[in-house]
Amino acid sequence: MVADDASRSHSGPSFWGLPAALCLAVCIVDQGTKILVTRAWEVNAQQAPLIPGFFRLVHFRNTGAAWGLFAGHPRFLGILSLVVLTGMIFFFKALNEGSRARALALGVICGGIVGNLVDRFAYGEVVDFLLFSYKGHYWPAFNVADSAICCGVGAYMLISTLGACGEKRKDTRKGDGEGEGKASPAPH
Repeated sequence: MVADDASRSHSGPSFWGLPAALCLAVCIVDQGTKILVTRAWEVNAQQAPLIPGFFRLVHFRNTGAAWGLFAGHPRFLGILSLVVLTGMIFFFKALNEGSRARALALGVICGGIVGNLVDRFAYGEVVDFLLFSYKGHYWPAFNVADSAICCGVGAYMLISTLGACGEKRKDTRKGDGEGEGKASPAPH
């Protein structure tokens, strides 16, 4: 099965299917929610809490990346995002390593990148509107695109870790008293 494993990395799922549809869906939801926020509230507006002491909707703007890093450099962040997005699409089959689940996680990440990329190039800043807090400690405001990137990266890492554990178990099974030259039983 070594030849099969080697060919999977070059013949895995393409970006131009369900991953691209997920990318588009994330971008549409992200941009749609940002349009609703920008039409409903002035910048720096905080609405009544949806969950008092924990969650509220806001309308903040961020010229930087996560936690305001690189604030004031939206064009640089836009170009960096475009380079990363292009690289992810170009190397998509290598990144998903033949895994449909990884391909879907990558599609979600790409959607988040595109959502914030639209803001950076169109407005020079990103619209953030979800604000969580606990006992007076606030998490930086974020948006759907940020959530997609974080969830996609988390899913990709989890899938990769579980896949690595599965491969390790498969290799361990092959060495358990089966002897040289014997084939492993076919999975059911």
